[in-house]
Order: sequence, then structure tokens, then C-alpha cells
Amino acid sequence: MTNTLIIILFLILILIFFSFTFFYLKQRKSSVKKTKIIPSSFPFFKEQENNPDLSTDNWDLHKFRLEKFKRSQYKGLTFFLSSENRIYYLSQEGKKVYC
Repeated sequence: MTNTLIIILFLILILIFFSFTFFYLKQRKSSVKKTKIIPSSFPFFKEQENNPDLSTDNWDLHKFRLEKFKRSQYKGLTFFLSSENRIYYLSQEGKKVYC
């Protein structure tokens, strides 16, 4: 008799524990703010890829634009590709500075 009573009490305690855990997790899940991820970086990357006048920090994109447009702005400085395939930029005095 006492063994069955102990088993029943133990099962009741387990059920109470799991129900509290379930409700706690459900409440916590609903309280977490949901963020929406907008894939806006892809159109911006396409715009950067097709516009050499937009400054970029991406070295590969910079090299691609140099090959395609013969000019590209990298970290705020406009670089050009000469007919001899040499990369240069213009100094403040207007002189070509080759890299």
C-alpha cells in the first residue's frame, strides 16, 4: 500500500514538474521578439556591382569593377585601369599615381 502511494506521489510530482516546464517554455517563447530578416543586401550588392562610382570595401568586387568599367571606387578613392592594365589613381594635384 505504501509503495503504490509513493509511486503515485512520485508520478504526480513528475507531471507537475513537466507541466510547469512546458508552460514556462511556452511563455518564454511567446515573449521573445520576433525579428524579420529582409533580404535587402542582395539588391544593394547588385547595385554596387553595376555602379563603379559607389565606394566599396570588398576587394573582389573592386577588382571586378576595374575589369568591367576600367574604374572603381575603393574605400573612398577612385582607381582607374590604364590601357596597359596598370592600376592608378589621381592625386590631389591631378597626377597619376600607379599602384
